[in-house]
Amino acid sequence: RRPPSPSVSLTPIGRSKTMLSRRFLLPPIVGRRRLPSSATLIPRRPVTGTPGALASSGPASEARANRAGNSVAFSVRPAKTEDYGDWRGLWNGYLEYYKEPLLEEISVKTWERMLDPANGQQHCLVAEAEGGLLGFANYLLHPSTWSDTPYCYLEDLFVSPETRGSGVGRALISEIYRRADEEGWGRVYWATQDDNYPGRTLYDKLARKTEFVQYRR
Repeated sequence: RRPPSPSVSLTPIGRSKTMLSRRFLLPPIVGRRRLPSSATLIPRRPVTGTPGALASSGPASEARANRAGNSVAFSVRPAKTEDYGDWRGLWNGYLEYYKEPLLEEISVKTWERMLDPANGQQHCLVAEAEGGLLGFANYLLHPSTWSDTPYCYLEDLFVSPETRGSGVGRALISEIYRRADEEGWGRVYWATQDDNYPGRTLYDKLARKTEFVQYRR
């Protein structure tokens, strides 16, 4: 099956109001973005509940991370208006990592769309510890010609460099999986660069690499 295009005309889908927290210990994960023609599309494995070591006991499960050598509790939740400053700092680091400059208005509009209650298509999850955000996952929901349920495209995943490898990225993906199971999304998928070895080490544990090659103009 061909992977659905994120540029397809979208049908609004309701936002989940359920929030989730978790606890871990922190070293490096990597960011992701819209990628070159050789990028690999990675759909989620079919799962029941939250995959891997992040089995959730409900909306109040917890996670821990290491920041500057200290164990820090963090939660995963939908972004809020007051997160903009921290999200923007991470977003700028994400764009710098991939050497992808964006017009200011695009970054601002992206944030506004994800926070707009009337927009059921674009969403943002953040990992928050005391003192600020550790990472984010931007994703969108869209219809598919192959399913009567929406697909979820995880477009952007980024974790602050000082907290990578600690489980923050895993927690963000796992929360998207949990929402997919709860709301009945037909697929969760994303793309990454072939040489993104640190990120793919995690992705290989959470999803199945497909045979599809991405083309674009």
